[in-house]
Amino acid sequence: MGELERLHSHFLYLAHGCETVAHETFSMRVFYLREIVMELLAMIGGNRVQYGCPIIGGVRPRCDLDEAKLLRLKNDMDKIEEGLTGFAERFLADSILVSRVTGVGVLPAKQAIRLAVTGPSLRATGVARDLRTTMFEYDDFDFNVVTQPDGDVKSNLLMRVFESFESIKIIRQAVANIPEGKVVNRDWEMFDTDLIESYIEVPRGTLYHSYALETGRIRHCIIRTPSMANIAAMQYACIGDHITDAQLSIVQCDPCFTCTDRAIEIIRR
Repeated sequence: MGELERLHSHFLYLAHGCETVAHETFSMRVFYLREIVMELLAMIGGNRVQYGCPIIGGVRPRCDLDEAKLLRLKNDMDKIEEGLTGFAERFLADSILVSRVTGVGVLPAKQAIRLAVTGPSLRATGVARDLRTTMFEYDDFDFNVVTQPDGDVKSNLLMRVFESFESIKIIRQAVANIPEGKVVNRDWEMFDTDLIESYIEVPRGTLYHSYALETGRIRHCIIRTPSMANIAAMQYACIGDHITDAQLSIVQCDPCFTCTDRAIEIIRR
């Protein structure tokens, strides 16, 4: 489910990027590929967006995969790979489109590290940092950490293309080796905890959660999404570019404004 979500996120990025450079045909073709992914997410979790597959102790029973669903996953990965390959070949063969995104919105690797940029936006500057290589959930999967060298809009677009092929590879491995039976453990108890921290690699980069429980209640909670750092880097990526390239510079870091919504509580005394 994590890699299906990565595919839908990367395809949304690619479709939006093509729309930004006024290439509606490419945009619609990628949205078609994303629709296949969204239908798979709905098939497994029951919803296109909020699927809710994990539960405490394992996987929600309604998300168990039978032979028919596994076969559909396998076949749809073939469709997506074929469509993505065609998109990449046509994109790279379009010299006008490639020239439009080359050298625009350049973010050097040192600047990206200083600004705590994360995920594909960091790897697009040549830094091979992907938390999936440190997550035990990915120990059984064979995949490559993709990077691009230039830190510009072109590198960011190609990052999502090539990383999507790796997601397809991981999903195929999961389908081929999924364990039999229900993946759930009912034998657990709630207990008080000190601060617990979690770092995972989501489509846009590192997602941080921290919690503390006391008498069955949450006494501490911090969530830091990757967009918080990546959006802050936009003001540096567009320096020196023409004003007409500003939108490209904004789009290249894959901004998620939902991830950056915050509420402020004002207490009057």
